[in-house]
Amino acid sequence: MGSNSLPTCQEVYCLPLNDAGHPDVPGGYIYLPPPTEPAYVVRFAIEGTSSICREGSLWVNVPREGEKFNRHSFHEFKLHADFNKTLYIDVPIHYAGAFAFYTTYTPLPEFTSTETAPPQPTKTETFYFDVSPKLNVNGTVLPIDSLSIFSVISKLMGEYPKDWERHLRGIGQREYNMVHFTPLMQRGSSNSPYSMYDQLTFDPACFPNGEDDVAAMIRSMEGNHGLLGLTDVVWNHTANNSKWLEEHPEAGYNLETAPWLEAALELDNALLQYGTDLAKYGLPTELKSAGDLQRVMDGMKPHCLDLVNIWEYYVVKVARDAQAAVEAWMSGITSADSQVEGAKEWSLTQKVDFLRDKALIGGNVFAGRFHRKIDPYVAAALLTRIYGHGTSDGQATALEAITQWLHALNVPYYKEYDADVAVIKQQVRDRVRYLRLDEDGPKLGPINKQHALIESYFTRLPLNETTKKHNPKALFLVNNGWVWAADAMKDNAGSSSRAYLRRQVIVWGDCVKLRYGKKPEDNPYLWDFMTRYTRLMAKYFAGFRIDNCHSTPLHVAEYLLDQARDVRPDLAVFAELFTGDEKMDYVFVKRLGLSALIREAMQAWSTQEVSRLVHMHSGRPIGSFEIDKLTAGKNSLTSVDGTSGSLPNPAEVVHNIRQSPVHALFMDCTHDNEVPAQKRDARDTLPNAALVNMCACATGSVMGYDEIYPKLIDLVSEPRLYHSSFSDHEVTIGAGRGGIGRIKKLLNRIHTFMGRHGYDETFIHHEGEYITVHRMHPETRKGYFTVAHTAFPGYGEGHGTLTPVHLSGTQAKLIGSWKLEVDVSDSAKKAVYDDPEFLRGLPSSVSDLSGVGVHVKGDETVITMPSHFPPGSVAIFETWIPGAERSDGLDQYVTSGAAEAMADSSLVDLNFILYRCEPEERDGSNGRDGVYTIPGHGQLVYAGLQGWWSCLRGVVRYNQLGHPICNHLREGTWAMDYIVGRLDRMSTNKAYSSLTKPAAWLRSRFDAVKNVPSFLRPRYFALVVQAAYEAAWARGMDLLNDDVQNGQEFVQSLAMVSVQMTGYMHSASLNPSEAVPSMAAGLPHFSSSWARCWGRDIFISLRGLYLATGRYADAHNHIVAFASVLKHGMIPNLLSDGKLPRYNSRDSIWFFLQTVQDYTKMVPNGLDLLKETVARRFLPYDDTYFEYDDPRAYSQKSTIEEIIQEALQRHATGLSFREANAGPGLDMQMKDEGFNIEVHVDWKTGIIFGGNQSNCGTWMDKMGESDKAGSRGVPGTPRDGAPVEITGLLASTLTWVAELHEQGLYRFEGVKTDSGKFVSFKAWASTLRENFERCYYVPLEASEDSSYDINSRIVNRRGIYKDLYRAGKEYEDYQLRPNFPIAMTVAPQLFTPEKALGALEMADKYLRGPTGMATLDPSDLNYRPYYINSEDSTDFATAKGRNYHQGPEWIWPTGFFLRALLKFDLMRRSTQAEKTEAFQQVTRRLEGCKVAIRESLWAGLAELTQKGGEYCGDSSPTQAWSAGCLLDLFYDAREFQNE
Repeated sequence: MGSNSLPTCQEVYCLPLNDAGHPDVPGGYIYLPPPTEPAYVVRFAIEGTSSICREGSLWVNVPREGEKFNRHSFHEFKLHADFNKTLYIDVPIHYAGAFAFYTTYTPLPEFTSTETAPPQPTKTETFYFDVSPKLNVNGTVLPIDSLSIFSVISKLMGEYPKDWERHLRGIGQREYNMVHFTPLMQRGSSNSPYSMYDQLTFDPACFPNGEDDVAAMIRSMEGNHGLLGLTDVVWNHTANNSKWLEEHPEAGYNLETAPWLEAALELDNALLQYGTDLAKYGLPTELKSAGDLQRVMDGMKPHCLDLVNIWEYYVVKVARDAQAAVEAWMSGITSADSQVEGAKEWSLTQKVDFLRDKALIGGNVFAGRFHRKIDPYVAAALLTRIYGHGTSDGQATALEAITQWLHALNVPYYKEYDADVAVIKQQVRDRVRYLRLDEDGPKLGPINKQHALIESYFTRLPLNETTKKHNPKALFLVNNGWVWAADAMKDNAGSSSRAYLRRQVIVWGDCVKLRYGKKPEDNPYLWDFMTRYTRLMAKYFAGFRIDNCHSTPLHVAEYLLDQARDVRPDLAVFAELFTGDEKMDYVFVKRLGLSALIREAMQAWSTQEVSRLVHMHSGRPIGSFEIDKLTAGKNSLTSVDGTSGSLPNPAEVVHNIRQSPVHALFMDCTHDNEVPAQKRDARDTLPNAALVNMCACATGSVMGYDEIYPKLIDLVSEPRLYHSSFSDHEVTIGAGRGGIGRIKKLLNRIHTFMGRHGYDETFIHHEGEYITVHRMHPETRKGYFTVAHTAFPGYGEGHGTLTPVHLSGTQAKLIGSWKLEVDVSDSAKKAVYDDPEFLRGLPSSVSDLSGVGVHVKGDETVITMPSHFPPGSVAIFETWIPGAERSDGLDQYVTSGAAEAMADSSLVDLNFILYRCEPEERDGSNGRDGVYTIPGHGQLVYAGLQGWWSCLRGVVRYNQLGHPICNHLREGTWAMDYIVGRLDRMSTNKAYSSLTKPAAWLRSRFDAVKNVPSFLRPRYFALVVQAAYEAAWARGMDLLNDDVQNGQEFVQSLAMVSVQMTGYMHSASLNPSEAVPSMAAGLPHFSSSWARCWGRDIFISLRGLYLATGRYADAHNHIVAFASVLKHGMIPNLLSDGKLPRYNSRDSIWFFLQTVQDYTKMVPNGLDLLKETVARRFLPYDDTYFEYDDPRAYSQKSTIEEIIQEALQRHATGLSFREANAGPGLDMQMKDEGFNIEVHVDWKTGIIFGGNQSNCGTWMDKMGESDKAGSRGVPGTPRDGAPVEITGLLASTLTWVAELHEQGLYRFEGVKTDSGKFVSFKAWASTLRENFERCYYVPLEASEDSSYDINSRIVNRRGIYKDLYRAGKEYEDYQLRPNFPIAMTVAPQLFTPEKALGALEMADKYLRGPTGMATLDPSDLNYRPYYINSEDSTDFATAKGRNYHQGPEWIWPTGFFLRALLKFDLMRRSTQAEKTEAFQQVTRRLEGCKVAIRESLWAGLAELTQKGGEYCGDSSPTQAWSAGCLLDLFYDAREFQNE
């Protein structure tokens, strides 16, 4: 919402930095509003263990309050790493300008288990953000976009102060608010305002009293006429007769400061002489045809180019260098001997290449004739290698050889010369043709001294007492100019450019190019002189227009603007940029802090092009979305002085920095443009001006435009002065003669008003020769509507009329309609041209037009144009939208109160408010309601607000008003009715009674939205949904624990998955007799009925989703529910409400026991859980199966402690049972033997074994299903034997209960074996620990195999831990899979740290993907990384998705992998910096998951991806354990940090 809604709130502009320290802002251009009081802040947001936090600092050169800006003075903000938080650094903005920031840090090294050399500290590139100036005239603040600028050629203003004051009064009366003056300084010999003789002296012809007159003029402008001053600054050249150049020729490029220009000077002299001698050669001296031009060009080679021998600047001098090489050879002094081995066998090309690479001196900088030379001693080494040591007898042979080589060496240089000559000839031809023959050229006439054949590229300073003290070479100064499509960052007169030699420069012969060098020390006088000039301009003028900004060295412009802003901090800076590259434009804009770039309406050649330009500069479309949001203040921030503090305000307006185009100063005409009377139709003066002034940017015009001057003024040679009737009479709005000034007054008034008050939404319609523009305020919805009938040649009185305009839900009032008529007869033009004193406009009149219709029809206004609305006509209306009129503002109303509406919502309420996928919604409504479908888009992912926001967030962020959801909202209010209706219906359910308040709030807000015109519905709908969504999200944060509330956004997003996954279901409960909210394994595939509650999934997820977020009651409910159904010493894989539990997963019980252990350690008084009693679904220690309504069901009770013991005891004595109800009715894919469950302990090792090759009792549980491939009943991954994670979980549980027993907190000491032998938990755990690595570790070296249980013949990869021990297929033991980190995480005592870290490095290298872990080593022959469940081919490995766990990358193991990596990496770290590195290694590996959850429509992390993170269509798009296991990681990190 707009900041003016909440004036007491802290304004914040959020600037997130990514892991590389780059600003994460759309488009990369950061443009901020003017400073405010109190100051708004730029908030840098950096993830707590981003790579840049490693010994990192953020450096910002924003000055503190009262401090002067120094571009090179940066404040340091230390980045203190915190794995669980986002770092916020608030920098208050007190001043306008261009500010820079960067970060320094020590790069994170690649992860390795061995020691490596630490990387060296580094810094990021420098980034910029621009703060707009705060302009003020007579107490009125003028935003840049409210400026109406009037441009004058200063020397034509007349006598000061009389004529100047008269014109300024007329400009002010027309309600312009800024005057742009061409340079006011003393001019050079050409009389061009842009060729300044003395930059420190105001033109005495205009200002007899110099600076005093200028000061008085500015005071009068601001005080009497409400006008700010803007002037050109010219930094890249000076007049060719500037007196100070004679004293300081080093200020320019001369043959002393730029010796590489010598060839260009010689050519320039030769061309001038050739032009003088044309008659002598019998060539035409006046070009009247293309044939004449061709004759002159044909003569250029023999009479000019061949005479100066420019080729000598390109080549080596063969005779000189050959002789020197032979002399060095004869002397025996050589160089580079070692590089000529084998030279006797070299070809000529190889010898030449050697000389070019190793011997060539001079390179590409033209330092004089034959500047390229060969190092004789290197050449001598080559001669020696081929001919032996130098002898008199061999001298001739050597000389002949080196001569041949050097001629060959010169071949490409001659080609280079030929290519340049071709360019020279073409450039001279094109320029001479333009100057002498082209219709649009000046047609200079005879070639003589006044108008030479070519425009000289050099100024030749006169020889006098001042200049004779200099080196004569210093007196030839290169003139300035521009090069078509040149690189703006390249100095065209620099040593790396040949633009002046190639004659590519369009030169200004009256201007000498200034040479600044890299820094002030390179040219002290020039830098000081131009600094004084710049500061003088800033003293009086509120704005600069940088002339030829694209050819001004960027570092020079930065320095001089810093000087100007030191004088006037709120300096507006405009520029003309002709870089030809939008990216390069951004470079100039960002680094210089340009307020706007000048754009010209008169560049348009048609109505269509005018429409395009107007559209480009018209701000956002009407009904655009609002991306700012109201949030609670951050608790802990780093302030500008680097200390921590809290924000005083209870709330903030957080502005997400918008993608911003470069702002424009859009001119209806400039002093460089042909006027409408020349380029179009003179009548277009009025519609063109009206259209420009409707744009949401700074606009401008030029003296003579309003008056309808007949042609472009020659600012160099025009001797007459301005005349304007608006300077001599009071200007009132309405019809009249003498131009469009009276209407311009209205246009300027409207434009300034809209700019000042934020009317930044616009709709443009183009129809034939008509353009309509409707611009309005985004909140009040008041606006202005303009109809313009353009006037281009050939349309006479126009073709057709405008179709009636329908303004839906809008009322309009006609302000006025007018037409412009102009006398463009030859006699009228002659009268104007013949005036010897004054520049006058063509005779013209603006007349009122009648017949414009404004008709109200229902809730819309219809505007019709009269039959007589000719080209050159405009109509202007005021508009408003009754449905948007509220005393507190509609934006404020529809977004306020949402937090209060959600205040009573529980987490289960929020599950309904925010989420509910299609099966859940059908379940909750008994099949009546489903998720909403948007025509042209499809079904939303959720029925709740997350579904809507997932669809809307990209639409809002990128303002996609053409998206199907926007079209749907314009067509009707069904979406609003759906959102409210589902809440209303569910609120009648006692369990959801708290939904009444959210439903009422949404209904009242949507009722208000229904009153606005349909074209605004998408905007207000999005505001309501966003406000409700954020309030619901905030309520969720309130109900979760402090770790979540204070965590980074990623942690909060993961935590909300717990809300997403937990809710009431008719078809799935934790208890068969009552409704209890249950956790879904994933959405939508595992959301309802039997598929919702999976024992394994829940207890892998529960620690993260419930315990780490503070949802202890939900954790308790799930633990008790599954404890109640313990049978066979196992918990069910599928709960099915407890009615039909299925016991086929060997690992579920161990994840359950681990979760109980975690509960006792993480929950306050968690050990009390062990004493709680639970009603048992089945009888203790009894394998008998009976239905849930059997009298025996729930007839007995056990404590959780007893249930734990039962599970351990049953495993100790061994399990052997057949699943209840075994057969196709239970599992149609399973072979008969697969229903047999066998589990036993090997007491020699303490390891539990189980399973067979026909079942799959761990999480890798995909059963083959394809008859076609013959895989039905054959598991993809049986994992029989002893899976490594079960062994780890067993060790964890045994260690835990042993410790509890020793503390008197667990009454059982151990178990009895199947033989009746008693084994204590401590002894069992010890046996496991003693045997674990012998059984599971695969050593790095085969020589160590004898110390381990290894079959060396089938080892595929070493330095890993086996996935299985003694599986049915032996090779499966040795497969690298991501299961061993589970064991590492829960039972680190089993692992040698060095071996563990090495194995984790292997997993990191071979298994880790962007988000998930590959389920199988890519080097394994069974690796199949693409899961397509629907594929029913003959491929045994993949048919019907049998490769579910044979390569696809699963997300949840990533959590365990990173937990293990962090745990074991920290073990080897001692210093704080080293520990920070461990956290950062983990952070780096989370980036893919962060992107995934941020971009996920489901607001979660998927079940799995294909290889390399590719999308998998058969994956559940959000899975409980994928989020839960990463929350586990963050919990662990907090624990480690607190240690």
